[in-house]
Amino acid sequence: MKFEDYRISAQIKSQLKVLGFNKPTDIQFKAIDPILKGEDVLAIAQTGTGKTAAFVIPILEILEKKKSRGKQTEGVKCLVLAPTRELAIQISKVFESIGQNLKVVSACIHGGVEQDPQIAQLNKGVDILVATPGRMFDLVSQGHLNMKNLEILCLDEADLMLDLGFYKDIQDLLKHIPKHRQTLFFSATITLKIKKLAYSVVKNAIRIQISPKNPVAKNIDHAVVFIEMDDKRFFLENVLKEYEESKFVVFVRTKIRAERVVAAMERVMLKTEFLHGGVEQQERFAILDRFRKNENRVLITTDVAARGIDIPDVDYVINYDLPDVSENYVHRVGRTGRGNKRGQALSFCSKDEMVFLEDIEEYTGEEIQRFELTNGEYEDILGATDDGSYNWKKLIDEEGGGDEW
Repeated sequence: MKFEDYRISAQIKSQLKVLGFNKPTDIQFKAIDPILKGEDVLAIAQTGTGKTAAFVIPILEILEKKKSRGKQTEGVKCLVLAPTRELAIQISKVFESIGQNLKVVSACIHGGVEQDPQIAQLNKGVDILVATPGRMFDLVSQGHLNMKNLEILCLDEADLMLDLGFYKDIQDLLKHIPKHRQTLFFSATITLKIKKLAYSVVKNAIRIQISPKNPVAKNIDHAVVFIEMDDKRFFLENVLKEYEESKFVVFVRTKIRAERVVAAMERVMLKTEFLHGGVEQQERFAILDRFRKNENRVLITTDVAARGIDIPDVDYVINYDLPDVSENYVHRVGRTGRGNKRGQALSFCSKDEMVFLEDIEEYTGEEIQRFELTNGEYEDILGATDDGSYNWKKLIDEEGGGDEW
């Protein structure tokens, strides 16, 4: 089935074609029709499956049809709640791009920026609002956000919302919106807590689960190489210089690690930038924008960029540190191989991280491919570094004194 076969407006079909959307992904194929029919939907789908478009397309169609028929009420008609600012902005951009030729008006509100421009936008009239919980409740409490005529509630990345402590916020939200509404619930994982939340907001929902045996997308080739912790920076240098035209997202475990890795790459004349929760919001937007525009091709980041951020054309994901939460491995490697493109992911594993590797393999249900290095290859990579503060062995060899050691 192709998008041109769906009962959606010619404007949406035309724009999907412009954007290169020809055939729906599994989650889109299973979700679009029930949403168009007004059903509540509970969808479990891994990262990179196209679930944003799975709700954006039918929401735009439903609201555009009503607006074209003159069925207009005051206030927001659809609220999409997202756990992070970056994800909210990304979802909003999908609404804007697919709905470019429609009468439906969408907007995005989130914290970290001045609220006055957001209030001005709401006052002009908004049909679809993408929001983070904190800023949404601020504007509700101040009387700037009217949701009494809300028709559709969509919760995206609901499992991450729970991880970030938004359970009570979601329950409080239900007090401010109509009981008779359509509810769409999207999550990458399903747990008892997720089920409890889901069934408190949806009614007689159509349940959709896209869950291959191995949750890592089929179009991602991923492997692990065993490297001692203190040697990782030299192996990262080697990979970045070997594939100097490629685009990398490099994951580390902590903010300090991110900054130290950037400093290590600077010593060997490699341009990188770090992204973590301690970076100011406007600078985070600027860093991601530079990365999307290829002004910087290497992003060193904590798990703040592992979920919900769609950065096109990432060639490689490097797990500089293995995640201590197995599920995050899937989200990390899912930053590459988006849509129908192939992706590559490589993990650096030290002896101390073997327990994490075992947990990840148990979670995915498969052994991750081993990238084998001989002792000679390992030593050659260490010897090839341009980091003069480390490479004493190379200096000795150049002086001809290597045999004395």
